[in-house]
Amino acid sequence: MTDSTRLPDRYEIQELKARYFRLMDTKQWAEFRDVFTDDMKLYLEPTPVPESNDPTFPSPEALVTYLSRAHPDKVTVHQGHMPEISFTGDDSATGIWAMFDWVDDPGRGGAWQGFGHYHERYLRCPDGRWRISEVRLTRLRVDSVEPRRPGPVVLVDPEQ
Repeated sequence: MTDSTRLPDRYEIQELKARYFRLMDTKQWAEFRDVFTDDMKLYLEPTPVPESNDPTFPSPEALVTYLSRAHPDKVTVHQGHMPEISFTGDDSATGIWAMFDWVDDPGRGGAWQGFGHYHERYLRCPDGRWRISEVRLTRLRVDSVEPRRPGPVVLVDPEQ
């Protein structure tokens, strides 16, 4: 059962995750860095459940540095669905999100779409904002797809 007194915190965590996806896909790296605690660790795991003891990225700076140096033509689209958020203390929570991502990465010579889950830990920081303190991205499936170069945005003309 959901504790209705935690609904504002649940909403803030959901918005935090939405910002995470948007800022990563739009490559707004300074703002993206701010969604994490200073000691955040990120694990990329090719398994359906978290198993690793060794983080792929041991800090938010390592993650942001890696992502910001990616091929300039790299296009990503990330979506998170069906959050399961549990509060573990007044200022701590965990979450699991079903995810889908599309990555078109000319620098690595391919494109793929993936399905899996984000397993995360959140902390409310001294400034009152929730941030991500741990990310474990697990994979259920990854499919190679045909690379697609993004074309111009075409808006519908209501007069036609």
